[in-house]
Order: sequence, then structure tokens, then C-alpha cells
Amino acid sequence: MLLSASCSRRAVSGALDNGGAGRSYAGVVIETPEITLRLPDVTMSSSEEKRLEQFMEAGIEQPVAAGTATPAAVIERARSYLGVPHCMGGTTAKCMDCSGLVYRVFATHGITLPRSSEEQARYGRIIPEREMLMPGDLLFFVRTYSTSRLITHTGIYTGDGKFIHTSSSMGVTITSLDDPWWKERYLFATRMFE
Repeated sequence: MLLSASCSRRAVSGALDNGGAGRSYAGVVIETPEITLRLPDVTMSSSEEKRLEQFMEAGIEQPVAAGTATPAAVIERARSYLGVPHCMGGTTAKCMDCSGLVYRVFATHGITLPRSSEEQARYGRIIPEREMLMPGDLLFFVRTYSTSRLITHTGIYTGDGKFIHTSSSMGVTITSLDDPWWKERYLFATRMFE
């Protein structure tokens, strides 16, 4: 199934051809006047398509005041939490969840972000393709746990195809974006630093 949205961001289902080989594959394409997201590894249910449409309509690419913070400083700070255990709602070195890690790390550099992954995804410039990722970008994922929210997980891209995040089983850890479980749940990234 393919999600294609017009300039008005109205969703339309379809199939995506992968280069004339006669095969099609599951994926998502979002087109707005500003960006086109191609997410070839993601499949979405019709309810997820609707939630993604609603998310886009409610506003994205909100500005971020990064001040003098740098991606390297943010990543270094995030690494200082490696091994901190996971707990829902946590934002401290005692325990934290994924959005709590992002919230805390950016706050220590004077950057104010919302507390939830889904609201954090509204900030920064959307990076339309994985190949364009740069260290310090925020990564967003779908279906990492059961909830009515579309975006359920966030992490910070560290470079070399890896990201730092809070895993429910491992706490704050670094994981490859090519890990099959994460790869099929990756939605998009946003750039905090220009």
C-alpha cells in the first residue's frame, strides 16, 4: 500500500512501482508543496494513513531556536546517558523514556522541545530521505508500542547509520537504523541544526 498526499495533504492509496521490474512494494510517499517523503520500508494500515494525514495537516516544520548548540555537543550529552534504564515518563538519569531522553538532552543545551515524540516531530526541517541524515537529526518511528498515537518513538542520529535512543529492554543505547525491527518502523527525521 502506498500513501500519496496532494498539495492539500489529502491521502490517496495506491501502489509504488520499484523501477519497472514488474514488482511493487509496500511503502509510503507523502507529497506536500514543501517536501516529498519516500519511505519504502514502511507499511501502514488505513487508520495509520488517516492519522499521518491528520498529523501533517495539524502542522509540521515548526522553527527551533538552537542557539549556539552543536550536533556534536548534543550527541555527547546523549551518550552520557548510555545505560540509563527505561521507564515511561522518565526524564532523569534515574530512568527515562525515548522522548524524555531527547527532551532532556536538548534542554541542557537551551533548546525547548515538547515532551512527547509525536509533538517533537513537529519541530525542525523534515529530512525527506534517510540518505540525507546528518548527526544531530531527530528520528521518528511508528508502531513501537500499542497506542493511539501515530509517532511512538524518537532518537538522535549519531552518524554511520546509527542512532541513540531509549529502548524498553536495554535503556539508553545505540542501535543501527538497518536493524530490521527499526527499519520497518522508521518514518522520517527532522533537522534541528542548520
